[in-house]
Amino acid sequence: MSGSATEQSEENIEYRVAHLRDRLAAEELGELGVRAEVRAGAVVVTGTVPSAQCRETVLRTVREELAGLAVHTDVVVAENTTPNHAEELP
Repeated sequence: MSGSATEQSEENIEYRVAHLRDRLAAEELGELGVRAEVRAGAVVVTGTVPSAQCRETVLRTVREELAGLAVHTDVVVAENTTPNHAEELP
């Protein structure tokens, strides 16, 4: 058996993160504005989504795929209100 338990554990985390990325890109979300990466033994999920509903779906998907892992999320909803004044150009 090659590799330590830590190496195998890190490979498992990377595999699970890759699967999460696939689900975020392929499923009903089609969400490519969200990043997931492993940092210091934890998974960090960041990005911007178009709506609160989309954010909730992303967070649910993250919980499903990464259950049991240390996960930090910073997924925000994009400001999509219409401007109330004209943009002034130089």
